[in-house]
Amino acid sequence: MARAQRKTHNRVEKKLVGVADVVITAAQRRQDPTLSIPVRSLSNITFNEHKGLIEMGKGKQARSFFNVGMAKKFMQTILVADALCELQRADLTTSLREIYYRTKHTIANSNENTFDAQDESDPVIEDLEVSLEALREELHVRAENGGSVIGPLVLVDDGDRVDCARLGKGGYSVPSIVEPEFLQIKKCTADFVLLVEKGTQWNRLSEDKFWRRYNCILLTGNGQPPRGVRRLARRLHEEKELPVYVLVDNDPWGYYIYSVIKQGSINLAFESQRMAIPKAKFIGLSSADPEHYGLPRNVGIKLNDKDTTRARELLNYRWFQSKGWQQEIKRMLSSGLKYELDALANKDFQYLTKKYLPRKLKEKDWLD
Repeated sequence: MARAQRKTHNRVEKKLVGVADVVITAAQRRQDPTLSIPVRSLSNITFNEHKGLIEMGKGKQARSFFNVGMAKKFMQTILVADALCELQRADLTTSLREIYYRTKHTIANSNENTFDAQDESDPVIEDLEVSLEALREELHVRAENGGSVIGPLVLVDDGDRVDCARLGKGGYSVPSIVEPEFLQIKKCTADFVLLVEKGTQWNRLSEDKFWRRYNCILLTGNGQPPRGVRRLARRLHEEKELPVYVLVDNDPWGYYIYSVIKQGSINLAFESQRMAIPKAKFIGLSSADPEHYGLPRNVGIKLNDKDTTRARELLNYRWFQSKGWQQEIKRMLSSGLKYELDALANKDFQYLTKKYLPRKLKEKDWLD
């Protein structure tokens, strides 16, 4: 494992040094130092229907030093690349926040800061990820733990054995870096993975021991799942051949969370190959469920203008063009309502675990 880590370190460090080489070479030739950064937007992604993945296109933007409008962003990119190279050489990991503080200072003889806020440095790290084709985890940058897992799963984290069935109802906090070099899946006897959008619903499922009765692994990212959660779900699907079912709110944002898990992210399309799960199934909450399960309209929430606009955007995405998904989104729009998973408590506090999900699984009532 140490040998694999060292190999990755060397490869990533070489790429980071290459960023500096671009500047040095240009300076020696008395040319404008320019970096080529892939465009991370809807205009530069394609949907590979065969693979079921969102993929990044070939569009790039030049980031040059002599361009007044780009000079600061160019300087920020070089600063962050230098900090990341320092991490590689020291064989250390750090946080997004610490990268921000490590690279922040006031430029000599001016009142100008290199960075004024972390929302300036975070996108630069993402720019370097796509430019170097190296994930943030390979750059030794971690985010805060943003998810939980419980179920018949044994992991080895930095040499420590973690039995996710014996940690109480709070489960195990999923780290942001879950690559095999750092986190090994020692044993897994589950039949499927249930990836839950909301921490509140995950808590209900955990407290009611749903994972034990249905022999599954419960995962949550407390909203949009962070990379560690998505990558762990992908590893369980890929390495242990477990089906993955996604449980989200019945609204455009829940639909999109599901699509990110299934097809990948528009903003970080380059990572889809390692993160996305094309065979993931949408198990609910669907727009037909209020009628099927007798939820009254008064527990629905009226769609606002932002919801409606977002839903219409989803209708145009190529990965939502199937007949089932077109019907799903249009049914929600025609009802004028969205429903939170929490609304199931209107029936009973344990309705989710005792009635709703058991019926969904039995009837195989999901969208692909």
